[in-house]
Order: sequence, then structure tokens, then C-alpha cells
Amino acid sequence: MTRGRFPGLDGTGVWRNWAASAISRPGATAAPRSEDEITARLVAANEAGTGLKVVGGGHSFTPLAATDGMLLNLDGYTGIIHVETASRRVRFRAGTRLRDVAALLQPYGLALANMGDIDHQSLAGAISTSTHGTGLGLTGFSGMVTALRLVLPDGTARECSADSNPDLFQAARVGLGALGVLTEVTIQCVPRFKLRALEAPESLAGMLESFVERCASTDHLEFYWFPHTEVALAKTNVRLDDSSPAHPLPLHARIIDDELLGNGAFGLTCRLGSSFPAMVPGLNRFAAGTLAARSYTDQSERVFTAPRRVRFREMEYAIPLETLPEAFAEVRKSVEAYPQKISFPLEVRAAAADNTWLGTASGRDTAYIAVHRYAREPAGPFLAGVEQVFKGFAGRPHWGKLHTRDASFFVSAYPHFADFLAQRAAADPQGTMLNEHLSHILGVGRTELDSRTR
Repeated sequence: MTRGRFPGLDGTGVWRNWAASAISRPGATAAPRSEDEITARLVAANEAGTGLKVVGGGHSFTPLAATDGMLLNLDGYTGIIHVETASRRVRFRAGTRLRDVAALLQPYGLALANMGDIDHQSLAGAISTSTHGTGLGLTGFSGMVTALRLVLPDGTARECSADSNPDLFQAARVGLGALGVLTEVTIQCVPRFKLRALEAPESLAGMLESFVERCASTDHLEFYWFPHTEVALAKTNVRLDDSSPAHPLPLHARIIDDELLGNGAFGLTCRLGSSFPAMVPGLNRFAAGTLAARSYTDQSERVFTAPRRVRFREMEYAIPLETLPEAFAEVRKSVEAYPQKISFPLEVRAAAADNTWLGTASGRDTAYIAVHRYAREPAGPFLAGVEQVFKGFAGRPHWGKLHTRDASFFVSAYPHFADFLAQRAAADPQGTMLNEHLSHILGVGRTELDSRTR
């Protein structure tokens, strides 16, 4: 068993994700450095019937990677394979971490079109869970994929694109780790660019009233709401040509604002709020009152992402963009009515519709509402109450964030859900890639698999 450098694995052989919301004891671990090694591990697990999962950065809150079988990590299978200069399409090994992509693309004058605010994930993980940033003119990571290579449990490698194995391609663009092992991905990149960021406090009422309209006229818009206050922190990013002058945040501002205040002081207020819940409204009002406007210009990857050192549990739902004001008002009622006061801000973003089968923005321009709970506080009851609100707004949960939905829900939420299940059954008839969580959300139980393979 691989230990030490294997992400999330402790000295006793127990694996935990970043938030400790998913825990398992894999029977074996491996960190392959080639597709041949990946294939050998996958075929062995398939033949032994022990199951196999792949973990990247461990930033999914759901137990998609939990297993008592073989657990693979692809941190040793990274980097660029090929760059198509004219089309700006770049082939990556799927274990490449998002935090490394900018440096890899810089020599070619390229960048990712969009990013979320965390960059610890692997490309495979971000694609497989429909991870996204914000910006109504841009899709999430899955929508950037133009081709991919998937190794099936029987050892067969399939090249997939819109023209080659198109149905498997559609399934694998948000594959949930249920089809095989994603080994290579081709990403549609863009010329390297800068972002001019403006971060400023606004009234929550004004933000909700203008959000949909502003999304249509702004490259990137998101906001955070501090519960028990009337304040929203708006973050607006405008795309600039790479030749534009940079005016980055000074080092002292990054240290004071992002580390000392954004992580250190915020972590302290969360700990205080956890020990003394009655203090939370006052602490949140104080935090909101200290917010000040700031503006800076820097390379896109330095503006999109920020350090996140305070651990939390998260639920995020995708809803039709136009329903955001009404949906948020109902979510706010649920937050305010919860018996314990909530210290963590809520986050709201937007993304363009895409045509992926299981993408959370599939077929509709989308707003995202993310609800968080400090990791030292119980998340389940609070998130369950908020989740009920999303039922009335055609909400779809982020695949990598906490939710309680099962296959009976997803079959109505996604028109191509049955098509995905058909591709999964053909790709992995033995159920090697399944675990308890996947069986639950896909409605494919071990009994069904046993009868299928007798």
C-alpha cells in the first residue's frame, strides 16, 4: 500500500477528503505514472471484483472516491501531451492539477477560459463533477472538453469526441468516475489574458435586484452574503488583453487581506461562533462592516483563485438563472430560521448553458447558490433544510458537493440520465467503478449487477 505522499491517506491506511466528509479504508492504493500502469491496476481490480476508484485533490465533499478496494491517485501522471497551436486545443494528462495548468500553458501564450476559486483539483476531477467558475458567457470545465481518452475496466482504451464514440464522450464529460479511468483530456484554451478585479460591499437587496442583468453585461460576477446582515460582497472581473498593464495587489495586501483577514481572522470568528453561537450575528455584522472596496489587475489565474484554509462543508445547487432572486429569498428565510446562527457566507455565481448530459448547467443558463457550514459544526440538519427550498426551483445539486438526491430525482432532472446509465452499463458491466454512493445516485445496486453478470 502506498502511504506518506498519497493525498488524504494517513499512517493507518484511512483515507479522508479535504473536508473529512468522506472517509474510507481502501484495500490498496497506487500512484501510477503511465497509462500502462493505470490499465494494469484497473484490469486487475475488474478481474478480482474488488472495485477501483480514482482520487485527485480530494476536494469533492461527496464520497465519490471512497472505496474499500483499490484507490488510485494520478499525481504522477500529469503535464501537457500536445498543443494544437491554430485551434488552441491542448491535450493534458488527466492527473494534472488546476494549480499547475497556468504555468504549463504560459509558454504557449494560452490560458484556461475560466476557473473556480479553488485550484487544488485535478483536471479529471473538475471535469467529472461539472465543476465551474462564474461568467454567463462561459461554461464550466466539462464544456471546455473537446476530446478525451478513457480506459475501461476491461483494459480497452477509447478515444472520444463529438465525432468518435460521441455517446461515450457525452457521458464521460461529466462521468462521475463511473465509466472507467479518464487518462487524457483535450481542453479548448484561449489566449492568455488579464483580469481587472473590483471587489466592493453592496446592499444585498440591490445585488439581488440587479444580478441577472449584471451577469449579462459583465464577464464575471459573483457575490457573497454574510448571514444575519444586509451586506453582499460583490466581485466583478473584466477580461483584458494580456498586453494590458498589470496592477496586482501588493504583497502586504495579499498577506493582510487574504491570509490574516480572509483566512486567519475568519477562522477565529468561526471558532468563536462555534463555541458561542449567540455571537455569530454580531461577528458577521462586524466582518461585513470591515469590508472595503479594492481594485487590481493581474493574470487571470491569480484573480480567479484564492486560498481557502478554513475548512467547511458545502452544498451547492444549480437553478435557472432567472429564478435567482426568488430562490435566494427563500434560501435566506431557511438560513435565518435555523435555530443555530450561521457564520459562513453564502456564495452566488452564474454560468452559461452547455450540452453535457449530466452538467449542472445542461440546457439552461444557470445561477448557483452555495451554502456552507463550518467544519466543526454539524452540517446535516442545516443543509437538509436549505435543500428543501431548491425542490421548488428545479435545482440540481453539484455532483461533488453535499446533497441527499438519488436516482429517482436525477432521472427527472436530466433528460439524458437514462442515456448515461446505458453508457455506464456498457462501459463497466461488472460495476468495478461503482461504490456505495454511486450506486445510490445512479440507482444501480450490487444485486442488479450480480444478476447482470451471472
